[in-house]
Amino acid sequence: MKKFVTGLAAAGAVLLALTGCSAAASGGSGGDKAPEDIIVGFAQVGAESGWRTANTKDVKRAFEDAGIELKFSDAQQKQENQIKAIRSYISQGVDVIAFSPVVESGWDAVLQEAKDAGIPVILTDRAVDSEDESLYVTFLGSDFVEEGKKAGNWLVEEYADSDDPVKIIQLEGTTGAAPAIDRAEGFAEVIKDDSKFEIVASQTGDFTRAGGKQVTEALLKSNPDVDVIYSHNDDMGLGAIEAIEEAGLTPGEDIKIITVDAVKDGMTALAEGKINFIVECNPLLGDQLVDLVKKVVAGEEVEKRVVTEETTFTQEEAKEVLPDRQY
Repeated sequence: MKKFVTGLAAAGAVLLALTGCSAAASGGSGGDKAPEDIIVGFAQVGAESGWRTANTKDVKRAFEDAGIELKFSDAQQKQENQIKAIRSYISQGVDVIAFSPVVESGWDAVLQEAKDAGIPVILTDRAVDSEDESLYVTFLGSDFVEEGKKAGNWLVEEYADSDDPVKIIQLEGTTGAAPAIDRAEGFAEVIKDDSKFEIVASQTGDFTRAGGKQVTEALLKSNPDVDVIYSHNDDMGLGAIEAIEEAGLTPGEDIKIITVDAVKDGMTALAEGKINFIVECNPLLGDQLVDLVKKVVAGEEVEKRVVTEETTFTQEEAKEVLPDRQY
């Protein structure tokens, strides 16, 4: 794991240090800053799903608990809005910028502006595809490829004793978004060696419940004999449930459903048997983000990649954990 060393404060100036082949930046006045003197700019994707709502709530809660000022913006799932927000944070001279990229590409210019201003950037939840890793200090979030693999592994095991064809509809997340790309990649990698599995249709539902329903309605008309729906998040899967029921079919039985996230609504549907399997993607990143911000400002080492711990859920497991579920 590459590690970055953040800038060291001396006489009120910021020195940029290199460690190995990686660079790290630090903003503000350095390690002598108390939490109440730190200002963080956070550019959120939007409020497209229950997962995102839980993520936003937890981030705001964590910074409030820590006594750190958080400037928050909602990009409404538009990259141009996030870029505008980041540039605003740069002009305001915040100590750290954190954001969850709407899509993977197109960030180099604005991230270079932040680097030139001496403001470190932390990626949360989603990655960027920049070849210049010095443009951000660390990436905190899930391993989306692994999430896709977990979904594929359940499917392979579920149909291990069958040689019949298994037709799959894939409900993709926002086009160009890291979780959509990676969850599709991981899933495809697992099922590719068994010819009975076929993804007969794959279309974006933009991570929304309405999108999941609309896409499923259309795809069921052209693929009435589909066996499985693999949804890149719970919300699209919940929309698919509505479409399946309106088509006179039973979700979880006539069509098996695999989703990613494990938000309360999804877990409830899993407990009821309408969803068959959920891969967890933990939205509660607030405390980890606060910890990284403190370390970056203090000039401490941070890992380049911080992966959140996550699990998977069957129907029985969902029933067990639902009463105490935080999101």
